[in-house]
Amino acid sequence: MLNVPMSLLTKSIRWRFVLWLAFLLTFVLAGFGITAFQLHRENRFAQLDEELKTRVSTLSAAVRTPPFAGGLLGERREPPDRGGPPQFRDGPAGPPPSGNFGPDSGPRGGPGGPDGPGGPGGPRDRPPEFDNEVRQSPLSDSVARLFDENSMNSFYFTVWSRNSGAVLRRSTNAPANVTQPLRPGRDTGVYLRTRGTVREAFHYTELGDCILAGRTIVTELAASSRFAGWLIAGGCAVLLLGLGGVWLLAGRALKPVEVISGAATRIAAGNLAERINVSETDDELGQLANTLNTTFARLETAFAQQKQFTADASHELRTPLAVMISEAQTTLARERTAADYRETVQACLDTAQQMRKLTESLLQLARFDAGQEKIRRDPLDLARVARDCVAQLHPLADARGVRINCELSPAETRGDADLLARVLTNLITNAIQHSRANGEIHLATRAHAGEASLTVADNGSGIAPEDLPHLFERFYRADKARARANGNSGLGLAICKAIVDAHGGSITAASRAGGGAEFAVRLSVQNIL
Repeated sequence: MLNVPMSLLTKSIRWRFVLWLAFLLTFVLAGFGITAFQLHRENRFAQLDEELKTRVSTLSAAVRTPPFAGGLLGERREPPDRGGPPQFRDGPAGPPPSGNFGPDSGPRGGPGGPDGPGGPGGPRDRPPEFDNEVRQSPLSDSVARLFDENSMNSFYFTVWSRNSGAVLRRSTNAPANVTQPLRPGRDTGVYLRTRGTVREAFHYTELGDCILAGRTIVTELAASSRFAGWLIAGGCAVLLLGLGGVWLLAGRALKPVEVISGAATRIAAGNLAERINVSETDDELGQLANTLNTTFARLETAFAQQKQFTADASHELRTPLAVMISEAQTTLARERTAADYRETVQACLDTAQQMRKLTESLLQLARFDAGQEKIRRDPLDLARVARDCVAQLHPLADARGVRINCELSPAETRGDADLLARVLTNLITNAIQHSRANGEIHLATRAHAGEASLTVADNGSGIAPEDLPHLFERFYRADKARARANGNSGLGLAICKAIVDAHGGSITAASRAGGGAEFAVRLSVQNIL
């Protein structure tokens, strides 16, 4: 990743996916790891703190217990002889009393008890060295079990005197650098502190003794370090697996895009027959590939038609130009009479008129293709337009002995009357030219099911099946020799189709069963509202 150009990182969709997922995964994994580490650490130290507090409380209870009632010794003790007869307390040793004791309180908590200030054994009757001696006595079994003095990693304790701050007791495994913590006011709660690699809990009794218990936290720190290492290793593994997975998935998802891009590049280079190989057609990219294949097919068809159109137009224009050049060269080869010159000029004029007609048709088709042909949207009746066209073409039909039978019912629609008249003129003229001598043409208009229709049928030789699909193509002639002899360019039906398509209608051609051809034009009554 370090050798990837920055432009690729910013422009590649695949790298964008990978970088975005890397950011999200890093953020999520870091948050999860930090939270898990903190919970693990707090849980381990919480357990340790509870154990420290338990040991401090046990030591505190032992220190506050009267020495002759069990105390740290776990057995009955009597105060030392101060010159008088020893005094003994009757009765079995009871459990260590609880409660707070002030400096003037008796061991039972009341000044008037048998061991109160006025009774024998009270604090005022015992010298301080007596308390120190007793508090430095061996631990009871229940207390000793809480501290393993033979292990340096076990719990240790230290007790400081309330009078001089001297160490009354300390376990043999206690560090030498343990210092007495400062007392937080008159509070007797249990507090915690950390010194380097040790964790300690301390407590000041009501009388001022300081009890501290601690233990090394090397084990906890090592466990936390191992847990952090596992978290980092696991997070890195998840990150690598996630990035590798998204890299493969993104590559697989974007593979069709690469295929589409490659096909489009080859098509742009001129290979219009190229198509996109679509393996999955149900997903979005498959649908896009199918759409592009359809578009490419249309482009190929359009380019092929344009190429054919250009070749046909060049051919059609070359023929009259060759005729004009040949006529002019023949006339200029030698001196001619005025009649010969006139005949040559007339021939050139007829050829020029044919060229003008051809170029006008080409220009009109070009305007239709570009959507620049202006079409009026006027209400009209196809029957009336048909009558006008028939009236204009009667002389041509009479010259060929063709009879036009009309069945013109009202067929209201909207459109450009002049352009639709040109369609009718082309269809009727085409029918006259292809009808038999003394034949007939049937012309009908009608309105049905929201459509205005027009049909032109002749009794000629009909249309060959192989010619039907190509009739409306530009420069296509079913009978090329006869059409060229008549001066037809092969654009009449193409112009008819362009005009009908511009009106939102349809035009079809078919061969009649009894011979001849039939053309049908259908326009919607609401086609251009």
